[in-house]
Amino acid sequence: GFLEDGILVQDISRMRRRYLCSWAFPCDVAAVLPTELLCLLPGVPQALGVPVARANRCLRVPRLFEAFDQCETHTGRPNAFRVAKLMMYLVLGIHWHGCLYFALSARLGLGTDPWVCPAFARPLHRYLHSFYFSTLVLAMVGDTPAPQREEEFLFTTAGFLLAVLGFATITGSISAVIANLSAADAAFYPDAGPVRRYLRARGAGGRLAGRVVRWHQHLRMQHKLPAEQAVLQHLPRGLRAEVAASVHLPALRRVGLFRGWGHQVLCQLVLRLRPQVFGPGEFVCRRGDVGREMYFVREGRLAVVAEDGITQLAVLGEGLYFGEISLINIKGNMAGNRRTANILSIGYSDLFCLGKEDLAEVLAEFPHARTAMEAKGRELLLAMGRLDTGAEAAAVAAEAEAEQRLRGLEVALEGLQTRAARLLAQLESSALRMALRVQHLEGQLHLRQQQDEAAGTAGA
Repeated sequence: GFLEDGILVQDISRMRRRYLCSWAFPCDVAAVLPTELLCLLPGVPQALGVPVARANRCLRVPRLFEAFDQCETHTGRPNAFRVAKLMMYLVLGIHWHGCLYFALSARLGLGTDPWVCPAFARPLHRYLHSFYFSTLVLAMVGDTPAPQREEEFLFTTAGFLLAVLGFATITGSISAVIANLSAADAAFYPDAGPVRRYLRARGAGGRLAGRVVRWHQHLRMQHKLPAEQAVLQHLPRGLRAEVAASVHLPALRRVGLFRGWGHQVLCQLVLRLRPQVFGPGEFVCRRGDVGREMYFVREGRLAVVAEDGITQLAVLGEGLYFGEISLINIKGNMAGNRRTANILSIGYSDLFCLGKEDLAEVLAEFPHARTAMEAKGRELLLAMGRLDTGAEAAAVAAEAEAEQRLRGLEVALEGLQTRAARLLAQLESSALRMALRVQHLEGQLHLRQQQDEAAGTAGA
């Protein structure tokens, strides 16, 4: 196919018309012509042989490069493909150099001196010797027979110059592959080097630096991507939502809190989730801390520990959540926005983090989701004994009273608006009558002035 306005066109008739009108069509036709049959015609010199007669096959080189580019784009391991392509170029260059060496040896005479190719009986031995000689020259290994003639000196010198150019090209290509690998890792995984250097500069290395290194190693080995927001930030919002939903929505549906929620709510949530990875023995939150996030367990296990930090009261596994009580406003909550438990990561735990502002935005758009979350939070507070039912009833009564007062104010405001509209209408009617009266008086005054002027003129 071909791209038109960024869309892949695969219609056969349009592809055919476009190909027949392009420059590639005559080149492809010339490349497949059987020109080697010209060697069979009488009068054509046979010295050049079939290889030169097939030189038109080289017109397919642009197609070869195009195929390489497409393969590198579609493959899942582009760096491995680049290395394989570089090795193919290297072997092909040695092959061509060996062919030129054998052609020069045949012209000078096989076996006439130590430098030229020996006159082996089998063609395979001649080819292997030529390939080996070219490998020594192009790899700049040395240990080749000393040239004896001018042609041999020129050929050897040209081979060494090509070897220098090829070595520089290979070095640059390998460096580019390594740089691409490093850039790809840096785009997804953070680098532990700056943190280690910072700890070493502050004299706080040792065990802490080891934990930092192990955390980074875990991210790479388990393919954890904590920098998802930075990777997806350049995508449009709709496409970013689809990508995030395809990656995280199955895990989010396993959370018990969201099983009854709609697809739209989950899609709004998944855009605001931030992946976080906690290491062994690391506290996710402590009792009494101000809660600004809630967490969903994607992988791993977390322990609810007592104040001593050792005794495990409960274990949280995949699909569970915690921290929502400090984010939502539940009437009668004696803990307020403080954490109610100590949560410790047993091993490496992969969590989803949702901020308080993000949760408030989603719940404001979907009131039924807010109602469901408040109901589950109330059940949990009742089980923990941290729900003051009296305060809850008082808050409900106060809210009802405030609602009643608000409705009364709305009714009074509507009455005031009605009276204001009536007064405004009366004011406009009075102004209209006043304007008509003034206009009538002005007309009478103008008429009397005309009568006075007419009487004065008659007296004169």
